[in-house]
Amino acid sequence: MSTGFVTDPIYLLHRDEAGSHPECPERLRKILDEIQKNKLSEDLIPISARKAEEAFLARCHTSGHIDKIKEAASRGSRYLDADTFVNPVSFDAALTACGGVMAGIDNVMSGKCSNTFCAVRPPGHHAESDRAMGFCLLNNVAVGARYAQEAHGLKKIFILDWDVHHGNGTQEIFYEDNSVFYFSIHQFPLYPGTGRKEETGKGKGKGFTCNIPVPAGYGDKEYLYIFQNEVQACMSSFRPDLILISAGFDAHSDDPLAQMDVSTEGFADMTRVVKDSATRYCHGRLISVLEGGYHLTALADAVAAHLRVLMHD
Repeated sequence: MSTGFVTDPIYLLHRDEAGSHPECPERLRKILDEIQKNKLSEDLIPISARKAEEAFLARCHTSGHIDKIKEAASRGSRYLDADTFVNPVSFDAALTACGGVMAGIDNVMSGKCSNTFCAVRPPGHHAESDRAMGFCLLNNVAVGARYAQEAHGLKKIFILDWDVHHGNGTQEIFYEDNSVFYFSIHQFPLYPGTGRKEETGKGKGKGFTCNIPVPAGYGDKEYLYIFQNEVQACMSSFRPDLILISAGFDAHSDDPLAQMDVSTEGFADMTRVVKDSATRYCHGRLISVLEGGYHLTALADAVAAHLRVLMHD
């Protein structure tokens, strides 16, 4: 089992100039330090990110949205809303975050890696087709899903979003699409307020969105039950050609932005279930993409546990 690892120095340059934002470069630095400290990098295959072509962004985002992010970044450091910032590097960082996922997909599809973790910033799953929000500028996982379909001819993509916040952007982009199955487990009520169980898709996409809103306090036992039952049932029915994880680690018990009780080992258990499903349904093809996680130590520990399962279990 070989695991690829995507990151890029530009991800560290996207930052809130005031230095007080929870989605900060220190998140990625802490992850990289933990990987080095535990010598995980010795068994990871480094993958170079690239900038995504804007033509692929346009499969998920309107031209007006792309232009708005580009223009806002060109005008210097500013906030697009109460939560979402840009600085002069942010548009290129967001392009490279999408391109990092695309590079990870290329390496898995070529057989160079069995699976890949993309340590990218800024995160993406709140970015809708025409709106940046929730720390997110472009939707990295959504762009990756479309890229996998168009560049590699894959027909069915399963997106599993275990970030503690609902991925409203990913849901919106694929809500009427039966070729991408979107599954989210998330704390509810919590930002952004979407992700009710009744939200199951529309038109030909009806039945291809599954939301599992859960109350504060859910921990390892409850999450694992959902993964072994609801997640597995959806994957068995859908039979994907590729699995993408929106891997937020903010359901961790130590995270300051939510009230869940998942442990570091809980994330490892969740990873095992998904990895087994990838082996069963899509030749092990699994791309995991960093989303949230805002307690630095908990985030780094959980990512390391996630990587150990991808690499060795």
